[in-house]
Amino acid sequence: MGIRDDAPALRTTGWHRLAALHHLIESELETDLQRDCGLSVVEFTVMDALSRQDGWHMRMSQLARVASLSPSASTRLVTRLEKRGLLTRILCADDRRGIYTELTASGREALGAAQPVHDAALHRALDAACELPELADLVELVPDLRPQGPGVRHLAAG
Repeated sequence: MGIRDDAPALRTTGWHRLAALHHLIESELETDLQRDCGLSVVEFTVMDALSRQDGWHMRMSQLARVASLSPSASTRLVTRLEKRGLLTRILCADDRRGIYTELTASGREALGAAQPVHDAALHRALDAACELPELADLVELVPDLRPQGPGVRHLAAG
């Protein structure tokens, strides 16, 4: 009779708990961002990532990594946001094959309007997770999940 190895089951349980927390948060964000702002979570994520870059732009390959999308899926996403006037593409001056994606003024405005919706939904989802014994300790392990309060945004008008 061998010694039972519970490590794989424990890792799987941990992964399932983490996946459950992710799903709870993403569902809350998706519902509120779609309803109030007409944005998906991935659209918000891309726009938020662009807003954090010097010059408000990134290469398409960087954007794909940030959004956890394939290159073709990120291209489709950028095309949708470009048609809505929220993003634009510009050619890289140094490398004619390189394409940057940049937030437009309308994109910055939309992101600014979406940020409080995102933050409120995130707070609600984390509060709900804290009420669930199987998830509460995960929220406590990652204290940076909670936004630091109103007025933290770094969006500039230009």
